[in-house]
Amino acid sequence: MADMAQKKLCRMKSRIVRAMASPVRLAVIELLRSGPMCVCDIAVKVGAGRSNVSRHLAVLLSAGLVNQRKNGLKVIYSLAVPCVATFLRCLDEVLRHNARQMNDILDHL
Repeated sequence: MADMAQKKLCRMKSRIVRAMASPVRLAVIELLRSGPMCVCDIAVKVGAGRSNVSRHLAVLLSAGLVNQRKNGLKVIYSLAVPCVATFLRCLDEVLRHNARQMNDILDHL
Protein backbone atom coordinates (compact mmCIF):
# COMPACT_ATOMS: atom_id res chain seq x y z
CA MET A 1 0.00 0.00 0.00
CA ALA A 2 2.82 2.43 0.83
CA ASP A 3 4.28 1.79 -2.61
CA MET A 4 1.03 2.96 -4.24
CA ALA A 5 0.97 6.05 -2.06
CA GLN A 6 4.60 6.81 -2.92
CA LYS A 7 3.87 6.45 -6.64
CA LYS A 8 0.91 8.80 -6.35
CA LEU A 9 3.02 11.32 -4.44
CA CYS A 10 5.72 11.16 -7.11
CA ARG A 11 3.11 11.74 -9.84
CA MET A 12 1.78 14.76 -7.96
CA LYS A 13 5.27 16.21 -7.53
CA SER A 14 6.01 15.55 -11.18
CA ARG A 15 2.93 17.55 -12.17
CA ILE A 16 4.20 20.53 -10.19
CA VAL A 17 7.70 20.32 -11.67
CA ARG A 18 6.26 19.99 -15.20
CA ALA A 19 4.20 23.12 -14.60
CA MET A 20 7.44 24.98 -13.94
CA ALA A 21 9.20 23.49 -16.97
CA SER A 22 8.86 26.48 -19.26
CA PRO A 23 11.19 29.48 -19.58
CA VAL A 24 8.21 31.85 -19.47
CA ARG A 25 6.71 30.19 -16.39
CA LEU A 26 10.08 30.22 -14.62
CA ALA A 27 10.44 33.92 -15.48
CA VAL A 28 6.95 34.57 -14.06
CA ILE A 29 7.83 32.74 -10.84
CA GLU A 30 11.08 34.71 -10.59
CA LEU A 31 9.13 37.96 -10.95
CA LEU A 32 6.58 36.96 -8.34
CA ARG A 33 9.39 36.35 -5.84
CA SER A 34 9.45 40.13 -5.37
CA GLY A 35 5.72 40.32 -4.69
CA PRO A 36 2.26 40.21 -6.26
CA MET A 37 1.85 41.52 -9.81
CA CYS A 38 -0.93 41.95 -12.34
CA VAL A 39 -0.94 40.10 -15.65
CA CYS A 40 -0.29 43.32 -17.57
CA ASP A 41 2.93 44.03 -15.63
CA ILE A 42 4.09 40.42 -15.83
CA ALA A 43 3.55 40.41 -19.61
CA VAL A 44 5.66 43.54 -20.06
CA LYS A 45 8.49 42.25 -17.87
CA VAL A 46 8.70 38.82 -19.53
CA GLY A 47 8.25 40.27 -23.01
CA ALA A 48 5.21 38.23 -23.94
CA GLY A 49 1.61 38.99 -24.78
CA ARG A 50 -1.03 39.12 -22.08
CA SER A 51 -2.95 36.15 -23.46
CA ASN A 52 0.24 34.07 -23.60
CA VAL A 53 1.14 35.03 -20.04
CA SER A 54 -2.43 34.32 -18.90
CA ARG A 55 -2.19 30.78 -20.30
CA HIS A 56 1.10 30.23 -18.48
CA LEU A 57 -0.39 31.61 -15.27
CA ALA A 58 -3.33 29.22 -15.64
CA VAL A 59 -0.88 26.29 -15.69
CA LEU A 60 0.89 27.62 -12.58
CA LEU A 61 -2.45 28.21 -10.86
CA SER A 62 -3.67 24.71 -11.68
CA ALA A 63 -0.48 23.25 -10.18
CA GLY A 64 -0.96 25.26 -6.99
CA LEU A 65 2.15 27.39 -7.51
CA VAL A 66 0.40 30.76 -7.67
CA ASN A 67 -2.69 32.42 -6.25
CA GLN A 68 -4.88 34.98 -7.98
CA ARG A 69 -7.19 37.70 -6.78
CA LYS A 70 -9.23 40.38 -8.50
CA ASN A 71 -8.46 44.03 -7.93
CA GLY A 72 -11.05 45.90 -9.94
CA LEU A 73 -10.47 44.89 -13.54
CA LYS A 74 -6.97 43.59 -12.84
CA VAL A 75 -6.06 40.06 -11.84
CA ILE A 76 -3.20 40.01 -9.36
CA TYR A 77 -0.99 36.93 -9.03
CA SER A 78 1.31 35.95 -6.18
CA LEU A 79 3.32 32.90 -5.18
CA ALA A 80 1.12 30.43 -3.33
CA VAL A 81 3.98 29.25 -1.12
CA PRO A 82 7.24 31.11 -0.46
CA CYS A 83 9.30 27.91 -0.65
CA VAL A 84 9.00 28.05 -4.45
CA ALA A 85 11.63 30.80 -4.29
CA THR A 86 13.87 28.47 -2.28
CA PHE A 87 13.48 25.83 -4.97
CA LEU A 88 14.58 28.37 -7.60
CA ARG A 89 17.64 29.24 -5.51
CA CYS A 90 18.41 25.52 -5.39
CA LEU A 91 18.23 25.42 -9.20
CA ASP A 92 20.71 28.32 -9.30
CA GLU A 93 23.07 26.29 -7.11
CA VAL A 94 22.73 23.27 -9.41
CA LEU A 95 23.65 25.50 -12.37
CA ARG A 96 26.71 26.84 -10.52
CA HIS A 97 27.75 23.30 -9.60
CA ASN A 98 27.38 22.12 -13.21
CA ALA A 99 29.39 25.10 -14.45
CA ARG A 100 32.21 24.33 -11.98
CA GLN A 101 32.28 20.71 -13.13
CA MET A 102 32.40 21.79 -16.77
CA ASN A 103 35.24 24.21 -16.02
CA ASP A 104 37.18 21.44 -14.28
CA ILE A 105 36.78 19.24 -17.35
CA LEU A 106 37.79 22.04 -19.72
CA ASP A 107 40.88 22.77 -17.61
CA HIS A 108 42.13 19.27 -18.46
CA LEU A 109 41.92 19.73 -22.22
